[in-house]
Amino acid sequence: MKSQATIICCLALFLATECFHYRSKIHIKDGHEYQRPERKFGRTQEKCQGPCTTSYCTQSCAKHFRGEIGFVCNQNKWQKSTETCTSLSVETLFQTANGASRVSVAAASVPMPNLSFLAPEPINNVAQGIRKNCPLDYACIIDAVKSSEATSGNIAFIVELLKNISINLSDNVNREKMKSYSEVANHILDTAAISNWAFIPDKNASSDLLQSVNLFARQLHLYNESENIVDELFIQAKGFRINHNTSEKHFIFFMNLKNTTEGISGMIEIPRQELWKLQDTSKAISIAFPTLGAILKETHLQNVSLPRPVNGLVLSVVLPENLKQIILTFEKINKSRNARAQCVGWHFRKRRWDENACVMIRDIKNEVRCHCNSSNAVMSFSILMSPKSITDKVLEYITCIGLSISILSLVLCLIIEAMVWSRVVVTEISYMRHVCIVNIAVSLLTANVCFIIASNFNSKAQDYNLCVAVTFFSHFFYLSLFFWMLFKALLIIYGILVVFRRMMKSHMMAIGFAIGYGCPLVIAVTTVAITEPGKGYVRLEACWLNWDNTKALLAFVIPALVIVAINLLVVLIVAVTTQRPSIGSSKSQDVAIIMRISKNVAILTPLLGLTWGFGIITLIEDIPLMFHIIFAVLNAFQGFFILLFGTIMDHKIRDALRMSMTSLKGKPKAAENPSLSPTNGSKLMNH
Repeated sequence: MKSQATIICCLALFLATECFHYRSKIHIKDGHEYQRPERKFGRTQEKCQGPCTTSYCTQSCAKHFRGEIGFVCNQNKWQKSTETCTSLSVETLFQTANGASRVSVAAASVPMPNLSFLAPEPINNVAQGIRKNCPLDYACIIDAVKSSEATSGNIAFIVELLKNISINLSDNVNREKMKSYSEVANHILDTAAISNWAFIPDKNASSDLLQSVNLFARQLHLYNESENIVDELFIQAKGFRINHNTSEKHFIFFMNLKNTTEGISGMIEIPRQELWKLQDTSKAISIAFPTLGAILKETHLQNVSLPRPVNGLVLSVVLPENLKQIILTFEKINKSRNARAQCVGWHFRKRRWDENACVMIRDIKNEVRCHCNSSNAVMSFSILMSPKSITDKVLEYITCIGLSISILSLVLCLIIEAMVWSRVVVTEISYMRHVCIVNIAVSLLTANVCFIIASNFNSKAQDYNLCVAVTFFSHFFYLSLFFWMLFKALLIIYGILVVFRRMMKSHMMAIGFAIGYGCPLVIAVTTVAITEPGKGYVRLEACWLNWDNTKALLAFVIPALVIVAINLLVVLIVAVTTQRPSIGSSKSQDVAIIMRISKNVAILTPLLGLTWGFGIITLIEDIPLMFHIIFAVLNAFQGFFILLFGTIMDHKIRDALRMSMTSLKGKPKAAENPSLSPTNGSKLMNH
């Protein structure tokens, strides 16, 4: 009896313990709805034990998980490199279907075979298990998958699971099967799981997932005219039935980012001319992924110095074989003005983004429009951050400081000209020389102000017209700078060739303003009239002349460089001509003025030409950052160069400025000091 009582007591204790243990493992039902358990991501061992003395070590996974965690020694610290910790197996997938309760798939009572460290467990019997337990909708595996933690090993297991289903169970795919399939994929596309993808030993797992989803969707049968097939948080799918009479079709997606109300949109369009190619009624299916861009590994481009993150949804499209051309519109995740985009398609064989799959149609701050070619090898598309963008803070600091110095220098130049004006405009040529200096300073000062205004604009639609206006005035005044330099060169030629007859000052002024402002106005107006109807006048990422699409920038570059060449030729002519004795001593004052103009042109022209020469070099793709810095320095300090070489280094201006300052200080003593009398002053002026 004692032994029977002992057995009964032990049995009762065992049942009570098992009941408690069983209840603690149930993840269930609240009002008959399955509640997704809270997933934790820190249950695995995160570092090797002991000092970092070897190059590599492994640790076992936490309790209830199979597999290993690999670490590498980096700067005397252990850094996790790979992980295969998994709680899933073929047996656990079908526990519920076999009559077992919905318990955690990580339960210790479930027998689990050893798992290879280098690859997830082969899933050979999944197809057989699904055909037996849930042939209509694959629902029998969903609870087990959703209950699992999104460890690297479990992610790899689920990728293999979906790959196996796509290969072996893709016959008679209906809407319910597609929904179940997408629920499983959604589990490992969660934002919380993104970091764990990096530790999967097979770096092609993300590409395999994308290809598996696309291949499975290709087998989907559509019965309605249009369907919203899948609407999960991290994967959406839509489909249409199409034929040659169908009007242009649009797939529009809007998906949240990081489980917040913030979201991004995407759209796929099938052009009407493509639909004309269809002979019979067919289907078009599109799938959108908000997180897959961060998951995909660009293994063939790891050595690129500039990062190229995906900056929008990943959009997949399944079309009939004879339809190739599609148009995609992506809303940017990073909407910064410097976040220029590049349209790309994911090449499944090369396992990388293919830049040749798409051509960009439009790139503005908020969105990008791409024209892409779909094929069996390239079915998924997105946008990358373009390597053309230069966002180095050094450029911003140089430009900011340089423009400040330039503006102050130009203001000082105008003040000096105003102070010495009456003392230096002796002849017609000297008068026009200083008119040129004043207008050069005014043109560059206004252009710099327009540049500052433009830098504070963004590329939103409501600012576009203002951006065009500011770009127009920047273009006009920068051209005026060069055309007034051209007029200075023409003054040199005039002073050398016309010795005995001088043109009236009013006529010279009319010619000067016609060249200095008339020619730039004609060029600027013509440029905006030709390019703006097609929205090709300004750049998409900044308020300045377009280069990528219409080459409107050539309307500034070509005139500027032609003027630089002409001015340098004039300086060479002066160097030869002024050696002749035919100039005559009677015109020695004009000759001296011409020589000063020549020196001024000889210094400023190469500087201005060199500045914009570097500007052209910076248009070359992947040009080193140093060229951008040189251009920023030269461009930002142009005002200082004009003050230094056009004003301060002219000894006549220095003498006149010294006299003006002396006369201001000594006015009360003028009567006592004969050296400051008007008579002496006039003598100095005529010197």
